[in-house]
Amino acid sequence: MRIKRFSYLLVVLMPVMILTNGCISQQKYDQMKSQNRIQQQRITTLESDLDATRVKAEQMQKQLESLQGLNNTDIEAKDKEISALEEDIAKKKELIARMRDQLLSSGVKLPVELSVMLQEFAKDNDMVTFDADSGVLKFKSDLLFDKGSDTIGSGAIEPVTSFCSIMNSKEAEKFDIVIAGHTDDVPIKKPATKAKHPTNWHLSVHRAIAVLDLMTKNQISPQRVNIRGFGEYRPVESNEPNQKGNPANRRVEIFVVPSGT
Repeated sequence: MRIKRFSYLLVVLMPVMILTNGCISQQKYDQMKSQNRIQQQRITTLESDLDATRVKAEQMQKQLESLQGLNNTDIEAKDKEISALEEDIAKKKELIARMRDQLLSSGVKLPVELSVMLQEFAKDNDMVTFDADSGVLKFKSDLLFDKGSDTIGSGAIEPVTSFCSIMNSKEAEKFDIVIAGHTDDVPIKKPATKAKHPTNWHLSVHRAIAVLDLMTKNQISPQRVNIRGFGEYRPVESNEPNQKGNPANRRVEIFVVPSGT
């Protein structure tokens, strides 16, 4: 798989409703947890439907190929069925992406103390920016991975370690972490790479786990961390035609969410 030596590390901090003293409202906290569980159940159902539709579309495509040489009416009918399935797949993928965005965003501000810590962290690190209004912290430099590898490069060690220090502080003790890996759409073809990462889904999960391992080495409790891998299916930019990928889509995202979400 043709992947440059980097993926982008994007940290998106889920804002949480706070009281004037900076503490989370317990009622709001419980409500958010309940809403997130329901939303996750809906997403799981949609993903199952999406997989079934994708399999059906692939079967229809094979049937279409076997119809070559038959009458145009049969071929046109199959073409229409495949187009309808592909449209359904696109709509479901868009809906799942929207629902996941809602799952990891509440539209309210971070606790004041945590926000200040992140502002100072960004100010002291040229590779980091923090938007206090939206509660988004971004690592501008790359999270280095060798081509087809899940080994984190040295350039990401220090900032991730600093981030862990913040997450281990009293101000962040009511928050957990979701690590999501993503790839572009370039298939994995090299035999040695494919043996370790059979698909882009595997690679995305393995890279997320690599970030998890680095965090646990920096005293982040495993009970606070959730791993997700999306493979090529949630691009932030369009991939180039003919499976040439896009560097922006090769990334790891980290969401900070209320404990137990």
